[in-house]
Amino acid sequence: MLKVMAFLSKREDLETRAFIDYYENNHVPLIRSLAPTPIGYRRNYLHRGDELNLEDPSIDFDVVTELHFPDREAYLAWGAALSRDDGGEQVATDEARFLDRPRTRAYIVEEH
Repeated sequence: MLKVMAFLSKREDLETRAFIDYYENNHVPLIRSLAPTPIGYRRNYLHRGDELNLEDPSIDFDVVTELHFPDREAYLAWGAALSRDDGGEQVATDEARFLDRPRTRAYIVEEH
């Protein structure tokens, strides 16, 4: 299995609830309309202010998104599907509505 972890930051002008609402109710359906849903697609929202999460200025993300694929080929096919026609442009335009895109980071990881 291939797993991608993306660390995403909301736009500064958005409240956390509005960010989560937009991501779940607008962006996720857009992504699912453009490409087959990965075998795992989870969003993990940071709980700021929770006493168990020590505030640290190095925490510069608001959500960790997990994408799971059976293998590298499935991941590459998913990316190609997102880019087909004007899909890449649609995704970029939509992400600009709720994300601070220059702060986005994504990594392929190995789960144990």
